[in-house]
Amino acid sequence: MKGSTHRRCYCRDPHTGKPLGKKCPKLSSRKHGSYSIRQELPPCEDGTRRSFSRAGYESLKDAQADLDHVRSLLALAEKDDLDSLQRLVTMLDEISTEKAPLPALEETRRRLRAGLALRGNLTVGEWLDQWFAAKKRRKTTLNAYASHIRVHLKPRIGRVRLDRLNVGHLVEMFDAIADENEVIAAENEARREQIARCKPSKPGRPVGAERKLLAVERTKLADMKPFRKITGPASRQAIRRTLRAALNSAIAQQLITFNPASHVELESGKRPKPLLWTEERVRRWRETGDIPGPVMVWTPQQFGAFLDAAEGDRLYAIFHLMGTRGLRRGEAVGQDWHEIDLKAGLITPAKEIVVDGWDPYESEPKTDGSANTIALDSVNLAVLREHRTRQGKERSEWGDAWQNTGKVFTKEDGSWLHPETVSETFRRLLATTDLPPITLRDLRHVSATLTHGGGGDIHTVKETLRHSTITLTSDTYTSLLPELDREVAEKAARLVPRSRPAAAGSSAPVAKNPQDTGPSAHASLTQGPENEGASESTEADPDAP
Repeated sequence: MKGSTHRRCYCRDPHTGKPLGKKCPKLSSRKHGSYSIRQELPPCEDGTRRSFSRAGYESLKDAQADLDHVRSLLALAEKDDLDSLQRLVTMLDEISTEKAPLPALEETRRRLRAGLALRGNLTVGEWLDQWFAAKKRRKTTLNAYASHIRVHLKPRIGRVRLDRLNVGHLVEMFDAIADENEVIAAENEARREQIARCKPSKPGRPVGAERKLLAVERTKLADMKPFRKITGPASRQAIRRTLRAALNSAIAQQLITFNPASHVELESGKRPKPLLWTEERVRRWRETGDIPGPVMVWTPQQFGAFLDAAEGDRLYAIFHLMGTRGLRRGEAVGQDWHEIDLKAGLITPAKEIVVDGWDPYESEPKTDGSANTIALDSVNLAVLREHRTRQGKERSEWGDAWQNTGKVFTKEDGSWLHPETVSETFRRLLATTDLPPITLRDLRHVSATLTHGGGGDIHTVKETLRHSTITLTSDTYTSLLPELDREVAEKAARLVPRSRPAAAGSSAPVAKNPQDTGPSAHASLTQGPENEGASESTEADPDAP
């Protein structure tokens, strides 16, 4: 295909104002005017001619170099590879129109062979915006994506070209986040110290001199940065997951071939292990105020004490249901009456009410498995029947103003119950007791202890909590369930026949011979003193709250 260079100037006839073109007398000087190039391209499908044109070169050498570059780019396509040739021509058309720089030859060759976009000028920030705009997820998930992109990803790696992003960029980003964590921790500690200096030295109203000093300290406090959260290991893992998902989508669209987010190493962000509030831990908490771990779980006795304190509250049933059947807060608030079969004793958490900022909205369950049907015990059925009776009375009192949302747990007028109202009520009721602290979310862990203590194995716990995988259940509760296995271990030990008497102080009976380990013997072995009330508790009055 033909191509050429030529020199032209922009001088005009002083009388007519028309360009002089080749008639310009100054063209005899090589320094006058500028050089241009023009390269013929394959015609369009309708036969229309196309060409790559560019002007403004100061020397013939520069113009010829770019013309040769254009020809080399066209030569990257094999003679019988019309698709590659068309991609190259489209790229040159775009570059000519936009007056953009010509791409590097070897980079274009690599992209052409890999089937990637030939122009790699898309930045990470631009791609994250495109990717996020196309996402269709739960609002809470989208809010997390948006936060990761706005706070961490775009400010730190947004300007990097998407095709040039590598592991080094991400290591640098997460190192910077760790450095910022140290700054935040230091600023938070300084603010705590300053708050302490703003308190009077003695109870009551401070005297005049101290008031002046306190005013100065409070002015200093007002100028300090507010408390900020650090970006912990779990949050950094979540940021990486967001980036990894976005880059995987870029690979699917053939924009890149490598995902550096899959290869950067980070500190593990494992879920915190729940710990049981044993007598020793409660004693130490009362003495020091220290809580042993971020996730604490009540024993059945402690949960029973809370239910006793909550029994008169109109939301008593929701706490009973969450603590025994493991419903999440959003699932409990979003539970519909038509998804509960009080005759069959079944419940299906098919909807959730979650919050976007502060505004509640109804959503599908967190996962497909979250909507599985689970059984209800006789006590829960009695509690729910009593709750329905109370709700019926409220409906009669409100009359035509009643909002028939169909939800089990509502406000007095039948409208949606805000999820945070449940949390606030839980905290208020807990404050009236002498129990060690847990959060409303931890009631879900309480249900795991009750399920396991009632004889359920790890698979039963998984089905009750409706986890997506048994690995998730195992990873979460391996630290909790062994503490409840002592009774099982004792029962297992008693099944072993021994010829000598039991050790001093042991109440375990001894089987004299293998024949003593039949069904009747097994029943006697498992009825130790600590189990004497077990059968009574399982025969609770179904009408009891």
